[in-house]
Amino acid sequence: MAESSVPAHSGLMDDPANPGPAVGMFKKILILCVGNICRSPTAEYLLRRQLAGRDIQVTSAGLGALVGRPIEGHAMELLQEHGIDATAHRARQLDAQMLRDADLVLGMERRHLAAAARLAPEASGKLFLLGKWLEFDGVPDPYRQPRQAFEDVYGLIDRGVGSWLHYL
Repeated sequence: MAESSVPAHSGLMDDPANPGPAVGMFKKILILCVGNICRSPTAEYLLRRQLAGRDIQVTSAGLGALVGRPIEGHAMELLQEHGIDATAHRARQLDAQMLRDADLVLGMERRHLAAAARLAPEASGKLFLLGKWLEFDGVPDPYRQPRQAFEDVYGLIDRGVGSWLHYL
């Protein structure tokens, strides 16, 4: 876990000459959003499917979680349409221990990473955007939006998850 000690501003992960962290380095991945009922559980379940059979634990939590709530209806429908059952999901509130325990923390927006860094400054070196390796700077919140917004966000999340697989 040497990477987790690298300061967030070091640029190591952003250096084009550096292919990224060593494969197998991350055993616990935490994904963040606000309510933990739309974006982060969607990313959690998509990443779990991609990493099936590997010894990597993927969880999610929210900065202002709707604790105990299941995944939002449109998000659930989209996952089900792609063969993923997320009925077991219940929203969890992020705490500092979760950040300390994770090897990699992926946020949907820069403000999520900033809030996580304030909660556990020692975790700053392992906080990254889900879209870090792509052309997008964040994943917008589809909560209380029509299904089309969820479809758009699902596409961004799926691309973001796919972009991290090379590094896991």
